[in-house]
Amino acid sequence: MAQATEIVDRPPPQPGRLLSRRAGKRWDDALMPKLLFLCGLVSILTTIGIVVTLLTEAVSFFGEVSLKQFFFDTRWAPLFDPQHFGIWPLITGTLMVAAIAAVVAIPVGLATAIFLSEYAPNGLRRALKPTLEVLAGIPTVVYGYFALTFVTPHIIRNLPGPFADANIFNALSAGLVVGVMIIPMVASLSEDAMLAVPKSLRDGARALGATRFEVATRVVVPAALSGIIASFILALARAAGETMIVAIAAGATPNIEATPLESIQTMTGYIVQVSLGDTPHGTIEYKTIFVVGLMLFLMTLAMNLVGHWVVKRFREKY
Repeated sequence: MAQATEIVDRPPPQPGRLLSRRAGKRWDDALMPKLLFLCGLVSILTTIGIVVTLLTEAVSFFGEVSLKQFFFDTRWAPLFDPQHFGIWPLITGTLMVAAIAAVVAIPVGLATAIFLSEYAPNGLRRALKPTLEVLAGIPTVVYGYFALTFVTPHIIRNLPGPFADANIFNALSAGLVVGVMIIPMVASLSEDAMLAVPKSLRDGARALGATRFEVATRVVVPAALSGIIASFILALARAAGETMIVAIAAGATPNIEATPLESIQTMTGYIVQVSLGDTPHGTIEYKTIFVVGLMLFLMTLAMNLVGHWVVKRFREKY
């Protein structure tokens, strides 16, 4: 009643002020679409610029190195004499680290997402989720030295069997720490997908006598499968493109037959090694930076396209 009295007693707006507000809205309607379009255009032009740069140097590289050398040679040694340009040691090293990271991040991240979505009270979820996401804010160089100075000497080398003889630079410690780094990505995106599942599905399953665990694993997870798989693929793409951890902890030995306990080199690790300023501009060694970057770009692009297809193929609309 008091609010009604206040509204009735409020003086009518001045005509000049109304005209000013309408003029401001017209400016917003006219200016904002153009501003937003420019922002989108900057992103598109930046992507085109990156692709053109990579392709230009890559074409120049393949003018000196044949595709046969690049795809069928099993050695990568462009900085030594005789030079070898087989890309597979770098690809296998990258995939090895990404696979180890997936073994860590996917089960832990999915279990965390199920707990946050289906078990944790609201207050606990609001406290745990930001705490978990702090892991994503730690600089990757810190993760790299954590792998080098703690994970390898104090965890891996204390395991039984061949782990005691692990090289100080190895793919296992780098992959484990990269996996820890991407856990928040898997957990957060998977939880968002699970929270989007309608409550009526959960209520229906419980009405049929399903336990909370059965509701989570047989109703919620299948219903949110497209979003969960998309989170896995995005996390793997992030692991494949990780730079500082692998540059510090995995070593710089491109070896296609290396085991996870030996030093390897990833594509990003090689780019860091050659990009330190000692390589003359325009040389074949300099061009290898861009051809390796192009291969990494194509790999992550393929992962993102697969993720987009999975989301489109298995998306459930409620």
